[in-house]
Amino acid sequence: MSPSMLCGRFELHLERPFIMGIVNVTPDSFSDGDQHFEADEAIAHARLLIEQGADILDIGGESTRPGADPVSVQEELKRILPVIEALRSADIPLSIDTFKPEVMRKALDAGADLINDIYGFRQPGALEAVADSNCGLCIMHMQGEPKTMQHTPRYDDVLRDVEQFLHERLAVMLAAGVNKRRISLDPGFGFGKTPEQNYLLLRRLQELDSQGCPWLVGLSRKSMIGHVTGRVPAERVAGSIAAALAAVARGAHIIRVHDVAATLDAIKVQNAIEHGAFYD
Repeated sequence: MSPSMLCGRFELHLERPFIMGIVNVTPDSFSDGDQHFEADEAIAHARLLIEQGADILDIGGESTRPGADPVSVQEELKRILPVIEALRSADIPLSIDTFKPEVMRKALDAGADLINDIYGFRQPGALEAVADSNCGLCIMHMQGEPKTMQHTPRYDDVLRDVEQFLHERLAVMLAAGVNKRRISLDPGFGFGKTPEQNYLLLRRLQELDSQGCPWLVGLSRKSMIGHVTGRVPAERVAGSIAAALAAVARGAHIIRVHDVAATLDAIKVQNAIEHGAFYD
């Protein structure tokens, strides 16, 4: 039975893989630099992703690439709020990629439907900011913090360590009264993991117990793709699609990508081959 997820104004029926299109409103994203830094450009890009078939938009006002410097609450809000407000009427779930409680609250007030938190709602006040809302939540695993997470990642057993972390965070959320149907889990590819650890996680994703929550995975254009292909981020589309298909084959429900149209085409063909499933 396919899971469903409560997500703000929407209920997501995940009988097929959903595509989450990335909308960076940052000057220093690892993948697309400042191409969509200004609000008008970000909004135009978001509308293009919708036309290409995105099911969800993930809006970010702070880069979380390895080595990234933090930005202030005020600057992050200045970047994302105009984008949320402009897209609120687009009839598509709006996810906000943030770990700051104040940004979460303001984004939800502006109309966001999902909070995608790389810290797994561990920052002081983060859980309280979202517990009583009806937004969807993504709990991600990360070892360390963005500025230093790739220096020396260490695990006793990366699969079991990631699984244990996600189970512990899920238990905390449920104990706070959060409806389990609001929650998705992300193993955190590229966040405090070596290339070998990333590929082990991907290869054995189906062995991880999600406790019935949907898997949301982000692999698009990441360094693990470049590690294998030797290509710069803008040239990692084909490798990213291969990784996305591998994730879907291993049970991923939501795929976070830069290249919506190409990824969607590939997933449609995969579904036709594997399941005889055809959808618009």
